[in-house]
Amino acid sequence: MNADDIAFYQEHGYWISPVIVPPDVLDAAERGMDRFYANDHDHVLPDVPATRGWQPEHGDVLRKNDYSSLRVDELAALVRHPAIAETAAALSGADGIRLWHDQLLYKPPSESAPGGPAATVGWHTDRQYWQSCTSDNMLTAWVGFHDVDEVNGAVAFMPGSHRWPVTGLDFFSQDAAGLEASIVAQGFDPAPVVPRMKRGQVSFHHCRTVHGSSANLSTAPRRSLAIHLQPSDNRWRPGSGHPNDDLVRRNPDPDYTDPAIQPQLW
Repeated sequence: MNADDIAFYQEHGYWISPVIVPPDVLDAAERGMDRFYANDHDHVLPDVPATRGWQPEHGDVLRKNDYSSLRVDELAALVRHPAIAETAAALSGADGIRLWHDQLLYKPPSESAPGGPAATVGWHTDRQYWQSCTSDNMLTAWVGFHDVDEVNGAVAFMPGSHRWPVTGLDFFSQDAAGLEASIVAQGFDPAPVVPRMKRGQVSFHHCRTVHGSSANLSTAPRRSLAIHLQPSDNRWRPGSGHPNDDLVRRNPDPDYTDPAIQPQLW
């Protein structure tokens, strides 16, 4: 990574890395994904709505499961891969990066839902869901477990949208045209780009960048992990209302830093 790459991220709100995740780490993550869905977990989390996510009885639909890296060690190894943390820190200008959240994602082929709607991810920003508890410089690293493109539903970005004060977007909406019309009505130009990525590449986007993904038109599921990261100077704030509050230690001092966790790259 060089100064031009950082400038691209700052201008466009996203950046695609070269191949930075080794094949063996991704091979292990794929095994970890299978273990996760088979309920073969290394660690147990509290049974609350936020830790449940997709369940087998929901059928062959878009799967989203939070906190997967806290339960399966192979997924934790991917989330903690140093190249991802180092890149996120450089792009955000931070001295250190901390994990905020992760989401295991599985998008089935459209043919698996005959007569029903194909699974898409509506245009949205990550920041709209985490207003009160995250840094303004939070960013997401999205890791595909295989090559991705416009056929199998790669993530698409609206360049420069991290500077748009848009509202009314929705991750779960299946009406991409309607959301784009809303963006136009608010005075912005939705001109999405769909980067093609090789296995081992990682996309990074700012928490305010508008993004989403289309249906998977291939014959295999699109499998990935979204890793949400933020600068280490962000602090817990009372009343955030996020499920993370149920899983972390509490300290009433918003400026407190655990002496055992000094700012660092992970």
